[in-house]
Amino acid sequence: MALIQLFLQGTQVPVESTKAMELTLWDLTVKGGWVMIPIILLSFVAAYIFIERYYVIRQATKEDVNFMNRIKDYIHDGKIDAALALCKSTDSPSARMVEKGISRLGRPLHDISTAIENVGKLEISKLEKGFPTLATITGAEPMLGFLGTVIGMVQSFYAMSQAGNNIEVSMMSDGIYTALITTVAGLIVGILGYFAYNTLVVRVEKVVFNLEATLTEFMDILNEPAKTSK
Repeated sequence: MALIQLFLQGTQVPVESTKAMELTLWDLTVKGGWVMIPIILLSFVAAYIFIERYYVIRQATKEDVNFMNRIKDYIHDGKIDAALALCKSTDSPSARMVEKGISRLGRPLHDISTAIENVGKLEISKLEKGFPTLATITGAEPMLGFLGTVIGMVQSFYAMSQAGNNIEVSMMSDGIYTALITTVAGLIVGILGYFAYNTLVVRVEKVVFNLEATLTEFMDILNEPAKTSK
């Protein structure tokens, strides 16, 4: 029994040592060094751009299914002012495109189409606001992590050079922490930013498709009276 008790006592891990082994997220962030500051700040910027742009683009994808039908009826009935009022009361890229087209009625169809396309390009440009910044952050985060890796390795080798022949693992721990933590943080933010950027791009492409369909439908509406009058 005495031997068993001694064996159990030898295998038990002291409570103090288990507490010392626990690391919180804040501890890891601090051990990552100053490089973690720009990594974290840029991650917040990227998150803000994604959430704000996602909401704006989501609003732009909402279309009234009866909007173009009402525009068609107004134009065929000669109610141009009513059509313009409907466009102004509808907050969507398609409505602003159609409004520009209606304001150009009486001019050649090519001029009307060009004016609508220009408005569509401006609307897409507004939706893509912040995309270059998000793309830059996505590419820069892994590079910042790699910078932290290099700095951490320099710290470790410097500690080894100062220790001489009395090298211990604890001397290099700070540098290794900096190297590994910044690399992981940079990669995580970079990967998430990559998926966020492509998610926004896909949603903008959907808006572009809707605008192209609106342009085609509106030009067909303008051509219909000429066809029916023959």
